[in-house]
Amino acid sequence: MANRPLNMQKIRQILLFLERGFSQRSIERETGINRRTIAGYLQRFADSGFSIAELLLFSDAELEAYLNAGKAEQIEKDPRRIHLESQFSYLFSELRRVGVTRQLLWQEYIIEYPDGFGYSRFCELLQEHIRKQGATMRFEHEPGKLLQVDFAGDMLHYVDTDSGELIACPVLVAVLPFSGYSYVEALINASLPQVLRALNNALGYFGGVPLSVKSDNMKQWVVRSNRYEPKFADMLEQWANHNNIALLAARPAKPRDKASVEGAVKITYQRIYAPLRNETFKSISELNLAIGLQLKEHHQKNFQRKTFSRTELFESSEKPILNPLPENSFIMKHYTRAKVQRDYHVVLGEDWHFYSVPSKHIGSTVNIIYCTDTVEIYIGSTRVALHRRSYKKHGYTTDRNHEPPHHRHFRERLAWNPDDYLSRAEKYGVATREYFQKVMDSKLIIDQSYRACQGLLRLASLYPGRIEAACQRGLKGHRFNYMAIKNILDNKMDMLEKEDRPTAGYSIPLHRNIRGADEYK
Repeated sequence: MANRPLNMQKIRQILLFLERGFSQRSIERETGINRRTIAGYLQRFADSGFSIAELLLFSDAELEAYLNAGKAEQIEKDPRRIHLESQFSYLFSELRRVGVTRQLLWQEYIIEYPDGFGYSRFCELLQEHIRKQGATMRFEHEPGKLLQVDFAGDMLHYVDTDSGELIACPVLVAVLPFSGYSYVEALINASLPQVLRALNNALGYFGGVPLSVKSDNMKQWVVRSNRYEPKFADMLEQWANHNNIALLAARPAKPRDKASVEGAVKITYQRIYAPLRNETFKSISELNLAIGLQLKEHHQKNFQRKTFSRTELFESSEKPILNPLPENSFIMKHYTRAKVQRDYHVVLGEDWHFYSVPSKHIGSTVNIIYCTDTVEIYIGSTRVALHRRSYKKHGYTTDRNHEPPHHRHFRERLAWNPDDYLSRAEKYGVATREYFQKVMDSKLIIDQSYRACQGLLRLASLYPGRIEAACQRGLKGHRFNYMAIKNILDNKMDMLEKEDRPTAGYSIPLHRNIRGADEYK
């Protein structure tokens, strides 16, 4: 591409990137134009005598005329470049030493050669030499500029306590390359809603928003892969606009474009996976809690051959530069409709999970609005149910307040213990409580007596004034069960119990028709 003239659209792209402060290396990465070609146009921009802003104002014809003026002239090789090229071997060896940076080498260079290149051009020429030598150098990142994201190749697991099934969880890793400060989270699945939820959590963990975020061409991130203009997922772009963050994608098959997160994944294996390898977790929340503890410990360890940690570098040099978080986190919501079934539940087809609705709405068509965490159910504009989202296939999430009264009462009774039955029996009298106790004692397993006790309570509600006498009579027998009391009440034998009672202190009232004892002498 170095010998092929660019069309005016590409030239204007170079001008726009230069106006925004991009380096030649960055322009090459974003546009795919060879850096030698970019350098050649930079020289022509400078030779034109106009600033970048002025060149952008010209029409295509005017711009082409200015850039092609004197094009055929031969230019001698810059003596500054000849001098710098003689220093490349020394500079390359110095860069390998601990603590030596390009900034330091340039400062020493400019003191020795005051008319030398500026820092940006110095770095570009040095990097070009390194590339020719086939060497790979460490990228120098600016604080707060970039967040790199990727999935770890291996998964972590937890055990479903209901089924005993081992659940595999994809693990998302996000790292700020400047400080190496990272965020790691195990996800329910690798879908885009879960990725966006984890990215929200990552920004909250960092306490701010970097200028851009980069991932590879995973399907959740990029709809159509392209070296120059990748097409991002629509919902991802909404998330980016909400957080005022730029989206970037690594070039296909170029892992070095996201070398920092590749390294962070390896560290995640060493500092998180390895320590947790023999642990058993009962939920994804428990798993992520353990990940967070290991991550904190990792951040507090000093860098190799350095006297400070990732936490110290992040807190002092990167966190203050991050943009503020938006007032509210981005929430990816979905909409669907469903009919309330006879068991007063609706099914969310994406997970095939059932959620309860107040039983009075059986047969109604409802609107369901759901995100990664919650499920809201509406009739018209009125919300009738709110649930925490569950991803358990064929599972049920039920609010007990949605049950019909008889279902609720039955469920409550299933939870009663012996004291509950005895306390309710005692309200009708001492004999009633004693009879309930006899019923419980008559069974080998006390749970077998609960149905009989429920039946006795129903009889008590039907005959509140007679149940105590019926139990008194029942206590005289030898069998203690529901049918004994029912027969007593049906045959009104409890009434006989009342008739058998002594009438203490009773006297015949005085009356003129009643003759006294003297009449019979």
